[in-house]
Amino acid sequence: MFRPSTRSRPWPAWAGTLLGAFLLGAFLLGAFLPSAHAAATDNGAAATLDQAEHIRTKDHPRFVQMLAQLQSESPGLSKTEQWHLRYLQAWETTFEGNYVKSQQQLQDVIDHSGDTTLAIKASAVLLSNFGFTRRYVEAFTLANRLTAELPEVKDPLASYLLLFNLSQALNFAGQTELAIKYAHMMESTVPAGESLCEPLSMQVAALYNGKRLTASSPLLQRAIDTCVAAGQKVAANSMWLVLGSLYMDENQPEKTIALLDRLAPSISSNHFYFHMLSSQVERARAYAKLGKDNDARKAALAALAMSHPNDISEWLMTAYEVLYQVEKKQGHNAAALAYYEQYVVQDKGYLNDISARTLAYVTAQQQTLAQRLETERLSRENKILQLQQALVTKAVETGRLYIALLLLALVTIAFWLLRLKRSQLRFKRLARLDGLTGIFNHQHFIGEAERALRVLEKKGGGACLISIDLDHFKHVNDTHGHAIGDTVLKHTVTVCKHHLRPADLFGRLGGEEFGILLLDCSRHQGTLIADRIRLAIEATRVEVDGSVVSFSASIGLACTDAASYNLQHLCREADAALYIAKRTGRNRVIVGNSGDGDSSRFGT
Repeated sequence: MFRPSTRSRPWPAWAGTLLGAFLLGAFLLGAFLPSAHAAATDNGAAATLDQAEHIRTKDHPRFVQMLAQLQSESPGLSKTEQWHLRYLQAWETTFEGNYVKSQQQLQDVIDHSGDTTLAIKASAVLLSNFGFTRRYVEAFTLANRLTAELPEVKDPLASYLLLFNLSQALNFAGQTELAIKYAHMMESTVPAGESLCEPLSMQVAALYNGKRLTASSPLLQRAIDTCVAAGQKVAANSMWLVLGSLYMDENQPEKTIALLDRLAPSISSNHFYFHMLSSQVERARAYAKLGKDNDARKAALAALAMSHPNDISEWLMTAYEVLYQVEKKQGHNAAALAYYEQYVVQDKGYLNDISARTLAYVTAQQQTLAQRLETERLSRENKILQLQQALVTKAVETGRLYIALLLLALVTIAFWLLRLKRSQLRFKRLARLDGLTGIFNHQHFIGEAERALRVLEKKGGGACLISIDLDHFKHVNDTHGHAIGDTVLKHTVTVCKHHLRPADLFGRLGGEEFGILLLDCSRHQGTLIADRIRLAIEATRVEVDGSVVSFSASIGLACTDAASYNLQHLCREADAALYIAKRTGRNRVIVGNSGDGDSSRFGT
């Protein structure tokens, strides 16, 4: 069953408008070379390399031309100059979106260039690269290593670069306050020759991610003005695109269209993939909001045409959502259904990506903690060995002291290992459950349901899959706020649990949609349970400041006697029945494929 996107837009959702540029780490720090500003007075290939790096985001077309010229002259370059050229080529490869190739190039620079500053810059770009290719554990592990190395970095430019990447990595992990902290540290330590464009932009990024930014925020306008004045075209475009996204959030699509029209030549000139993709998606959203369906379809299709194969992102999910709405509005049901199926793929991948990112951040933190504990353990063992050597020449009293110290060390190690194990078990439990409602999350529900169906098929028992979607839930959020919407979701879960058996599986599939797998249950029993749940939800009331909020649910039901034990078939049958329930008036139960080729209806 299709549902409009009502979730708050987290960081990856707008990475193309702002952090799509900043996820590239040092990409926007075009002058990160001690000699970059001396290009006008120096001569030779080294000066050309410095100048090329300095203009890579200010005048990207010219940068590409200079890179081609340097490549043709590469046989005559010194070893240092050749490594600098390889770094710039890796930077451009990442800028073009070929992340796998650029990862190999960047790792080569880190491992073999012998240039500490160049290795730091390559590490920064590699950190961003890992984020784009969803190698999240490696990204956060690298971020932890760079954090540990920060106090040892004496070069102010290199230190500034590390602060930049720590801010963006923590923002990526959802650690808004820490991201703002590192951005403020950047602002207070801007090296000579640099502007405030980068620290201000990172503050904007963190505030946007924390839902604390509006189109009229002075900080956003200051960041735009600063980046424009500094000639940072890519960064300035990122800030403008954030403003366009905020216009959409504030229901001002006309301003979004006008802004995108003005930015189009610059975005086309720089040919930055994420700016091109996100601007088309925002354009499609704005046109759809204005009722210009043909223009919305054209922009959404343009976004899909430029996307990479197998991409999963909320941009593409939004593009499919727009296409679904347009086709459904125009009565093209087959096309609408096709786009909806693609939307579901994107939505599922997007939710899985959020889970993977959260797991990666905690895993990296656990690895860092484990390494610290291992270092402490080795240190303690070393001290114990020293004590043992000293005890050879000491009396029995000193030996008793050694035993006490040894026991204390073992207790300490056991205590920390116990804490680590408890933390791992707690996270494993949290990774299975939905944070708001306490029931299974989407991924764990699917896994448990597939296992249960395989066991049930061997036994020859029956099962029914119930798909529940709250009616007009967006209206509840828009009218009463997301806090009341969360209360409604929790009440719904409580109501459903009263009608389920201990063996039944219950999970939140996303937003206001829930799934229930009734095990050892016939079609008739499943229908009765589904209708009891519907009636109980309809009878539920939530009080808000003296007023009462009522709500209802539409339910689709699919059973193994018609749809087999394949979970995908059951989900498809239940979703189709749910779609009919929504389309025929909501607040009802539709039983899919009842055996005679028809669906059965129960409810109002």
